Amino acid sequence: MSDILSQFDSIDWAILGVLQADASLAVQDVGDRVGLSSNACWRRIKRLEDSGIIARRVALVDPAKLGLATTVFVSIRTNRHDPAWLEAFSRGVAAIDEIVECHRMAGDVDYLLKLVVRDIAHYDRIYRKLIAAIPDLADVSSSFSMERMKATTALPRPT
Repeated sequence: MSDILSQFDSIDWAILGVLQADASLAVQDVGDRVGLSSNACWRRIKRLEDSGIIARRVALVDPAKLGLATTVFVSIRTNRHDPAWLEAFSRGVAAIDEIVECHRMAGDVDYLLKLVVRDIAHYDRIYRKLIAAIPDLADVSSSFSMERMKATTALPRPT
């Protein structure tokens, strides 16, 4: 991966910036915005995709417009860290669609989950599903987001 980064120039960064803002743009439009011909822009985008830097292109959906206006962060602690438990945990998390992110953490919390749900009652049903699916949870603590103050999928350019 670092090999491709060593070949990056300001145009590659500009292409990433444009596509992170609107991946639905035609290659010609991206090229116009970064000062490249359509063919040259296509080759660079293809290289970014082939290298895995552009992992995929998706549509971002507004959760509130789908009735999923409540975001919950769930901190999980466990006393088990063996491969069998981790496999059960991974399967349990993967089976719950409302869990949109799962992170293994350093520090006091072992795992941090991000969920999108309709309301507290919906979360309670997911919570019950979670604790039934995953054995040996030492602590499950939930925090409800009162307001989303910043949300972006665009990654910054490393400095």
